[in-house]
Amino acid sequence: MSAIFKLGLCQLPVSADKAANLSNARDAVKEAAACGCQLVALPEMFNCPYGNQYFSAYAEEFPGGETIHTLADLAREHAIYLVGGSLPERDAGNLYNTSFVFGPEGTLLTRHRKVHLFDIDIPGGITFKESDTLTAGDSVTVFDTPFCRVGVAICYDIRFPELTRSMALKGSQLLVLPAAFNMTTGPAHWELTMRARALDNQLYVAAVSPARDEKAGYVAYGHSMVTSPWGEVLVQAHEKPAVLTADIDLRYLSRIRQQLPLLKHRRETVYLDI
Repeated sequence: MSAIFKLGLCQLPVSADKAANLSNARDAVKEAAACGCQLVALPEMFNCPYGNQYFSAYAEEFPGGETIHTLADLAREHAIYLVGGSLPERDAGNLYNTSFVFGPEGTLLTRHRKVHLFDIDIPGGITFKESDTLTAGDSVTVFDTPFCRVGVAICYDIRFPELTRSMALKGSQLLVLPAAFNMTTGPAHWELTMRARALDNQLYVAAVSPARDEKAGYVAYGHSMVTSPWGEVLVQAHEKPAVLTADIDLRYLSRIRQQLPLLKHRRETVYLDI
């Protein structure tokens, strides 16, 4: 197996029309696969508008559900690993913000339920409380491919460094992050946060956003991007729909980790008041 593989990020337009959202996802995944991408990722809440008022109506249960079946079919049809963005998942009376991951045979490899719910209040900026409708997950999520081990998190999860470090210590070399930063947090922290998590943990970070829709109730920032283990931005989209591709070079990652062996220092650091 080659030490370099191709990753695709699908920055999709999202509307209240679920059928159109799924059609856009099909087209984008097809384009990414045609470009040679072996692992493809979709955005957070790609099958419905982002808002508490929508989550219940668009929610699906595993293994049923049109979106979930579509993801499995796309992975199998194109023989790819597919990180299916996220969608509202209903299970045992609860709603979760969940990313379903499928392998090339169309089988479910894992799912990640967003651990850190997006509850914020920025005066003059944005107020949102996912916990009004959603339940938090409680797991660090990684899965294996022939290329490398991959971690999956969702949006606000990236703000909590301990989660990314846990994935790195579990052997992840790539973190895939379906996300939907907004027009307050996006310009301020999107690129900075992805570069920081990549640098601190010496892994690739691939963050994939919905495209920006200025007329939406929640306006996504866009700017899907891939950051290297050296903290550099490899590729970045603008705000419009796009299919972004990047080569993930595991030899380069290995050299970075050898030169700066940060992950070997696993002991707790004790800070003393002086």
